[in-house]
Amino acid sequence: MRDYVIITDSSADLDQEMVRKLGVEVLPLTFIMEGESYQDYPDCREMDPKEFYRRLREGTMVTTNAVNVGQATDMIEPHLKKGEDVLVLAFSSGLSTSYNSMKIAADDLAEQYPDRKVYVVDTLCASLGQGLLVWYAANMKAQGKDMDEVRDWVEGHKLNLCHWFTVGDLMFLKRGGRVSAATAVVGTMLQIKPVLHVDDEGHLINVSKARGRKASLTALVDRMEQTATDPGSQTIFISHGDCLEEAQFVADEVRRRFGVKEIYINNVGPVIGAHSGPGTMALFFMGTKR
Repeated sequence: MRDYVIITDSSADLDQEMVRKLGVEVLPLTFIMEGESYQDYPDCREMDPKEFYRRLREGTMVTTNAVNVGQATDMIEPHLKKGEDVLVLAFSSGLSTSYNSMKIAADDLAEQYPDRKVYVVDTLCASLGQGLLVWYAANMKAQGKDMDEVRDWVEGHKLNLCHWFTVGDLMFLKRGGRVSAATAVVGTMLQIKPVLHVDDEGHLINVSKARGRKASLTALVDRMEQTATDPGSQTIFISHGDCLEEAQFVADEVRRRFGVKEIYINNVGPVIGAHSGPGTMALFFMGTKR
């Protein structure tokens, strides 16, 4: 089997231990706070998640940068020089231009290294939804599947990767244009929480509403009950915006209702968290449809 490496970007929200365990490489994306740029590494070396969310709660504005072609080239090319093929699992094109930059870099490098293969998959996923797809791909590689088999499986199953989100503060969604100013103000007053998902085009879509925080968390698990395929045998991913106790509540509900044994919990990283805010909660699993 030809040797290959799996590359993703830091919007997959995998921590350093998981990255090491899976044997994948992660291209850190950039976020800017108060005029200073930071790289979003899986080991959080440039900013601790609690510090990031503390600043958000205090009103600090954050912007994010997508991968550019130069960064993508610098990440991919060393592997081609070593004689390795490359499979890139990129952040949803519905939420970022990172996939486009990765694809341009890959196409340019494929011409320079005609004996090597470079595949770029638009995962149409975000946060630990993207991370869970990477997890499946890395486990297939560990089982001896070649790169074409893994790429084909990811392309064939990415629309079964279900993303269900809720947020703690509607004002962050208002800034990103996900809800109107009036909806954000009224919803905040009445403790109305949105229930959102990532659709088949990789966009974040508002699906329904729940009255109160606990109801919104339970609604995520309800959605899992509706579409999950054999949930008790799955590994489930949960990401949170600095609200670990509530993530544990969701995990406990998933265990209680479905008998799930393997659950991975990690922070929503700065790239997603800048737009979703503190208190974001997200549940990821494989289902019949998104």
